[in-house]
Amino acid sequence: MQYFKNTLFNTANSRFAGGANILTTTFSMPVSTRKIINDPVYGFISITDPLIYKITTHTCYQRLRRIYQMALAHLVYPGAVHTRFHHSLGAYHLMCNALGELSSKGIEITREEEVAAKAAILLHDIGHGPFSHALENILLKGIHHETLSLHIMRLLNEEFGGELQMAIDIFTDKYPKRFLHQLVSGQLDVDRMDYLTRDSFFTGVSEGVIGYDRIIKMMAVKNGELLVEEKGIYSIEKFLVARRLMYWQVYLHKTVLVAEKMLIKIVERVRALGARESSTLLTGTSLDFFLFEFDGKMDEEAIRNFVILDDMDFMHGIKTWSKHPDQVLSVLCQGILDRKLLKIKLQAEPFIKDLVQQKLKQACQRLSLTNEEAGYFVFTGEAVNTMYKTSDERINILFKDGIIKDISQVDNALIHNTLSSTVKKFYICYYE
Repeated sequence: MQYFKNTLFNTANSRFAGGANILTTTFSMPVSTRKIINDPVYGFISITDPLIYKITTHTCYQRLRRIYQMALAHLVYPGAVHTRFHHSLGAYHLMCNALGELSSKGIEITREEEVAAKAAILLHDIGHGPFSHALENILLKGIHHETLSLHIMRLLNEEFGGELQMAIDIFTDKYPKRFLHQLVSGQLDVDRMDYLTRDSFFTGVSEGVIGYDRIIKMMAVKNGELLVEEKGIYSIEKFLVARRLMYWQVYLHKTVLVAEKMLIKIVERVRALGARESSTLLTGTSLDFFLFEFDGKMDEEAIRNFVILDDMDFMHGIKTWSKHPDQVLSVLCQGILDRKLLKIKLQAEPFIKDLVQQKLKQACQRLSLTNEEAGYFVFTGEAVNTMYKTSDERINILFKDGIIKDISQVDNALIHNTLSSTVKKFYICYYE
């Protein structure tokens, strides 16, 4: 228990942490104490358990206040400035509602299981780094945010004296009551229900509105698996359609896409320059460690630097690098700061090589770059969106006669033919 407190979070010897001890004091909270948070989406969210309170007041969790939920989507939708902190609290609220609904239908959920499931959903995104999915597998190559979440949960479990063990078992799908894991991570989990509802609210994109309350009301459990009652079929189909629309209209919006690709190019350029000389690129934050020193191992030093890393560190780097003598880096960074983004085109077929070469030549001429340097401003790729993968865990519908069918097998199901297919779009980003 003391290892996490005294070693990982005591950063007095860390050159990136400025000598500050970032471990918050372990809080004690009377069982009768009740905290209320006013959320713009759901109204009041209540915290009534001491363990939940300890999680939400911990420095690792508070870090989520400084990570945008939707990365650079606010460059298109100015209201999309909500954070992972907002989202995790919203998912917690929906988990509370779902557990209450299932309990009212006679599903046995103990007090310990209830708290553990709530803790698991609160911590499910604690492993996100700066700009969430936009830089995932870029700053920390080959490491998924859920892997990082599990690392941090296990260390918090040591600090909390084993109080998070059941939450970890639920998170990793090792707990016997599988429906608890499905509520945390599944085709119809409260994570997805909140981010669709919340992202729709803050972007103003009404196509993302779902009937989360009705979906929760229609939930059931049979043989330990999460199901949806027959009466909820249309709400489920609306949920799946809304998710697909939100991906193309918001998450994979072409301007959001090009802005996030520019973030990746910035990291690539910084590392390319740092291979020769990193002294002019240092930010004085924990970001330096993951840009120049991280070897892929989530050891003590990596965790210590990760739990204080957030969007502010990366934005500080962008502001610093916008004045760097390297033209490639400075132009990319200034483009993010001033919203002077690369142009982007999307189409159903791959772009021909002649067009790519033409755009490369134009970039070379306009910015006085070599062909290699122009590659940071002209590049192609593909964006993929699959609304419902029948090969993954499925959404099962419970009919009145006890028969269970996957949503894609329901008669006249909306997703049966087209919405279960993968949609792929090819893009080219270029300087103009």
